[in-house]
Amino acid sequence: MNADQDSNENRPSAAAIREARAQNPKTRERDLASSLGVSEAELVASFVGHGTRRIEPRFDDLFPGLKEVGEVMALTRNKSAVHEKIGPFEKFIQGKRAALMLGEQIDMRMFPGNWVHGFAVEKTDGKDVRRSLQFFDAHGDAVQKIHARPETDMVAWERLVDRLSLEDQREDVLPEVTRAEPFRRKIPSEGVETALRERWRAMKDPHQFHGLLKDLDLDRVSAFELAGETWAWPLDAGSVPALLRLTASERIPLMCFVGNRGCIQIHTGVVETVMDRGPWINIMDPTFHLHLRTDHIHEVWAVRKPADIGHVTSIEAYDRDGQQIIQFFGVRGEGNAERGDWRSLVENLPRLDRAVELEVAE
Repeated sequence: MNADQDSNENRPSAAAIREARAQNPKTRERDLASSLGVSEAELVASFVGHGTRRIEPRFDDLFPGLKEVGEVMALTRNKSAVHEKIGPFEKFIQGKRAALMLGEQIDMRMFPGNWVHGFAVEKTDGKDVRRSLQFFDAHGDAVQKIHARPETDMVAWERLVDRLSLEDQREDVLPEVTRAEPFRRKIPSEGVETALRERWRAMKDPHQFHGLLKDLDLDRVSAFELAGETWAWPLDAGSVPALLRLTASERIPLMCFVGNRGCIQIHTGVVETVMDRGPWINIMDPTFHLHLRTDHIHEVWAVRKPADIGHVTSIEAYDRDGQQIIQFFGVRGEGNAERGDWRSLVENLPRLDRAVELEVAE
């Protein structure tokens, strides 16, 4: 939900939203919602009783049920990147604060507290009916969408929708959503640089980085700026498209992470088909699609973190506010050293001259 959205009392009615949809059938839902001053969840909810049902995002029923439907397309996005994986849902591991979906194709980390609103959606497109399950956070922003495909078991799909459907299916009732606080960088405290570098060197697992940031009250970019170039260095903004093209041409497997408040979705493997279209760079492979707005990339960092063997190297892209858009790692197994071809590729991407960067900032 955008910061300048109208309050719930001043928003358009469900009928008015449906009329706007009818007048703009080709507009992306996220863009149409923004133009109307509503969240995407409110736009989808306006169609309850018109091909859409309210469902409850109960993980204990949702993910075992999805395992039964077979092949689907799972979509996780933020405002700058869309990550799509095609395949079945497989092993679900429940957790109160974080849950896991592990599988050869669909690999996700879910945060159930941010799965607030759910809808089963049917849209008629000529002779075809397109079906999806869509989930949104308290601010009305999408956390995950699951689209049926021709190979999906629709009997199992309908059984799952019936199981999750809420009693309240009243028409023209929009959900209450709250305005999201804009992301803001944190101001590092005095003397934190020394503590950061000591803690960074002492890490044994890259996952310890989250606790380090929390303990020192730092955002990621501030930590990179203070860590020193042994651990983090800025790259040219064109490094992400270059990375995708180089890994595709050299067939170097990577891990690609895109996330939002409620879900992080991961692709692991080689990418093959990299395409440009306007400001978007796209991957269009059989089981993985990525759509990335390169014009939203403001900073790119190469980052080293200590691991069980040596260190691992990532590429991370951030928007103008300092919020992460996308993250890449090389593929490695636990107990294995990082691949040399991945490390060499990252270390040879064009670095940004810090002196020039600081001069421009001033």
